Amino acid sequence: MSESKGIGLKQIVFTSEAIPPLPVFSQAVISQGHIYASGSIGVTREMKLVDGGVQPQTRAALENLATVLKAAGSGLEYIVKANIYLSNMSRDFQAMNAIYITFFKKDRMPARTCVGVAALPLGADVEIECIAEIPE
Repeated sequence: MSESKGIGLKQIVFTSEAIPPLPVFSQAVISQGHIYASGSIGVTREMKLVDGGVQPQTRAALENLATVLKAAGSGLEYIVKANIYLSNMSRDFQAMNAIYITFFKKDRMPARTCVGVAALPLGADVEIECIAEIPE
């Protein structure tokens, strides 16, 4: 179940099916036919990091993004641009990619940026955000 609140030209997306957002941001915002999804880390509903490192955290983050995008009327296949943040680029880049690639069709990969950062919320190994289209 999702709910959208219109504010000016944008709509706030919230679904109880996804990991609840902190009070300082929305799960996603819809504006001018695009969904701007907030960063997602690999956590449980209780906000505990998924055990096992970057691969299960990547899977959980993408599954959560898929849930948010679905609530907004879209899906992972409509991602135009993804931004990925890794707390340890040299250790986790290949391992993250091994999971990431399984969520997309080979000939339909979104544009992407992946950067190394000093730290992520809750000590996460990976955070993923995206911009997606709403299909007509």
